[in-house]
Amino acid sequence: MTGVFLNATDAGFALGRVIVDEAELLTLAVDPPARRHGLGRALLADFETSAASRGATSALLEVSAANAPAIALYTAAGFLRTGHRPGYYRTPHGARIDALLLAKALS
Repeated sequence: MTGVFLNATDAGFALGRVIVDEAELLTLAVDPPARRHGLGRALLADFETSAASRGATSALLEVSAANAPAIALYTAAGFLRTGHRPGYYRTPHGARIDALLLAKALS
């Protein structure tokens, strides 16, 4: 897919895409044993740098309202809530969870 890029290490990755001047973080994943050591923060920073180098002036993402660690990571990095999608995610047991929409200007 045009505009898609990957920043990866042995223990995690950030998958994003840039369309015109807007970047979207599609997935950020860190292997559980590697969590809480700054890798997610580093991957997010790499995503932002890669997006900006591709012409993005803003970044956006969606995150489960139930994912407190990810929300903390994104807000600490300067992402702000811009909206939400009620019942966007479905758990394996069929429950629905809202998605929060977050965005950030890239410099």
